[in-house]
Amino acid sequence: MNSFHKFCVLILVASASLGAAARLHAQASDIPSAQASQPTSGVDQDKRGRILLDQMVEALGGDAWLHRGTVLFHGHTASFFRGAPTLSTVDFWDYLQFADAGHPQAERIEFSKKRDIVQIWTPTNGFEITYKGNKPLPADQVAEFLERRRHSVDEVVHTWLKQPGIVVLYEGTSSVERRMADKVTLLAANNDAVTLELDASTHLPLRRTYEHRDPQFKDIDEEQEQYDDYHLVHGIQTPFTISRYHNGDLANQRFIINADYGVTVTPEMFDTDRPLKKKG
Repeated sequence: MNSFHKFCVLILVASASLGAAARLHAQASDIPSAQASQPTSGVDQDKRGRILLDQMVEALGGDAWLHRGTVLFHGHTASFFRGAPTLSTVDFWDYLQFADAGHPQAERIEFSKKRDIVQIWTPTNGFEITYKGNKPLPADQVAEFLERRRHSVDEVVHTWLKQPGIVVLYEGTSSVERRMADKVTLLAANNDAVTLELDASTHLPLRRTYEHRDPQFKDIDEEQEQYDDYHLVHGIQTPFTISRYHNGDLANQRFIINADYGVTVTPEMFDTDRPLKKKG
């Protein structure tokens, strides 16, 4: 075969390879899973993000979840230091009154088997109540609790989405404890942000993340809360395991034994001026 014939053969082979590659690309583009799943514009991101948040609310229980009045969680909690257990596990009974037109949100947490140490949380402060009386909780503990409440799943739905200028961003998929999740970030007008990662199959929240500036060292801290072991209670999907992480280190775990929605509470239960009765 002379040089000219060899050159022609090479041209034919190259053309055939390019044609095959083009056909394979066309076939792949016809498969839905091969298409790019990321939104291509801010409008697409906002629309997809809001749809996912609506699906999350429906997955949690729809109207039953949106209009919870009260709930009692009973379980135990464990604390950690830089990811290592402190060997401190405490029983708790947590009465939570959700905010509505009639009253603000209030919370009463009774600790220990004797339930002789109580924390009461108002919309702006926290107090420890014992049989000796009451005292405000440390300022850093109060700030941490209120910050966590402001970035809760409840607040995302009831407050963040109603704020003027709120930006909703669908950020594609992620992985939470080896489960595929859809990632949605909300950015407020004051540049505060919160990210929810929702189970791609059930749309239930798997993780909530936000950042804030440390008041002492002025650096940025990342706070995460992971939700697992969901149970359907009175039509409401309830995570029975909640794990909190501070800058990637496990800080606290809460294991719920029982949950009961619609429990009766009284204003006296959230009265910070009422000391506990001394128990023998």
